[in-house]
Amino acid sequence: MTRTVGFIYAHPDDETFGCSYLIRQIADSGNKAVLLTATRGEAGKSGRLGAMTREQLAEIRDQELQRAGDILGIAEIEQLDLGDGKLREVKQEVLVDNIAAFLNKHGAEIVVTFPADGISGHPDHIAIHHAVNKVVFSGACSSVQKLYYNVMGSAGSEAVLELKGEGLQEMKAKALAAHESQILSIERVFGKLDDGPPWHFAPELFQLVWERGSFNPAKQERSIFDGLMN
Repeated sequence: MTRTVGFIYAHPDDETFGCSYLIRQIADSGNKAVLLTATRGEAGKSGRLGAMTREQLAEIRDQELQRAGDILGIAEIEQLDLGDGKLREVKQEVLVDNIAAFLNKHGAEIVVTFPADGISGHPDHIAIHHAVNKVVFSGACSSVQKLYYNVMGSAGSEAVLELKGEGLQEMKAKALAAHESQILSIERVFGKLDDGPPWHFAPELFQLVWERGSFNPAKQERSIFDGLMN
């Protein structure tokens, strides 16, 4: 049977930074990765593309996200356009209702999102973290069996799943490069993509924080699909 994994993030490119290997593996295994972003990323910088209005940047980032999604193998992308940099001002119920509707629409069995610190401390990331928690922990989506945070740095010690990306690094580099307007931020994290191969991408790490009502189950996994019930 086909499994569906829902990725819930704040901005275009969040999915590529932390989940490229995972998303591509899901697609390659014949399963579905679906993505919801709460904003269009219009408050970001435009990098080497030069000055532009927020609406122009939003349109460019829409196109970049679609290109990256095609490379990663994302089956469906939806964006909420709730205001880049303004998610703290949005009533949590609005985020919760939209996230629940998305997960229920797709019958997602697994959810992946930000950890408590949002990885970078970005307020939008943290707002998404809390909204996703509320959706999953409340039982608003009966299909969901597991919730993961993609983690980095010291938080990686809590990861149950580590993906080193064998054979997938070129794919990740291409997906990152698709977010052309954000290349300066990408280079700060990953270095210049033109310097590879080999690229020196860190492994992608995932912490399992909830599985069918059990919090932080102590286990190691070989696949995000381990332990799913039919």
